[in-house]
Amino acid sequence: MAARMIVTGGAGGLGRAVAIRAARRGANVAVIDIDADGAAAVADQIGGVAVAADLIGGDPQACIATAAARLGGLDVLVNNAGYGAGEAFLDMTAATWDRTLGLNVRALALASAAAGRIMAAQRSGRIINITSPASRMALPNYTAYAASKAAVDAITRAAAVALAPHGVRVNSLAPGMMDTPMQRVTEAAFAELEGRTDLDAFLAERTARIPVGRRITPEDVAEMVLWLAFDAPDYLTAERLNMSGGLDRD
Repeated sequence: MAARMIVTGGAGGLGRAVAIRAARRGANVAVIDIDADGAAAVADQIGGVAVAADLIGGDPQACIATAAARLGGLDVLVNNAGYGAGEAFLDMTAATWDRTLGLNVRALALASAAAGRIMAAQRSGRIINITSPASRMALPNYTAYAASKAAVDAITRAAAVALAPHGVRVNSLAPGMMDTPMQRVTEAAFAELEGRTDLDAFLAERTARIPVGRRITPEDVAEMVLWLAFDAPDYLTAERLNMSGGLDRD
């Protein structure tokens, strides 16, 4: 039977890359995104299912249940949907915190619980959470995002322990600098906050901080997501895997 996978934030960036590559491996994929047209476009491309949903204002648990029902079950959940905004520490706003924690933490936790119930009943399944090197870095212009990803790390550990007796494995993946629409917007904000007018030079300096000397693509990260989803040993759980080119070090 083909694997049944849900990808949140699947209309673009990393989520789109994961959905496309999972379908190539024969998986039936449900793409969840607030961007209804984008989700539908990806689903049409891969012969999957599109579920338009606002995971902040709506009910993430009901959304997962709906998507799983349309797939006829659930084997893999990729919690990829995320939000981040650059703003100076002394100028942080409640709106940024509410949106960041609403999507990156609350929605992810509730989606994981909903998926966990389905997977526990069938005694198998895998959940992959997208975290970030930011969770372990001091980032005064990105505090809400960094804090939210630290929470993702904590949720991953808790979910892994809670679901292990039921045959469900939960791990996270921390990609480094990846060229996605959100990355481009946040880096432009960082440049402005630091008074940098030459964006290209600013980006080049940030890239130079990566020990391997280059950024990673969504497609490369998607391959690691699929490894965790389909190929990783069953004994691997509660793990946080770095894919940051040495930017984040264990």
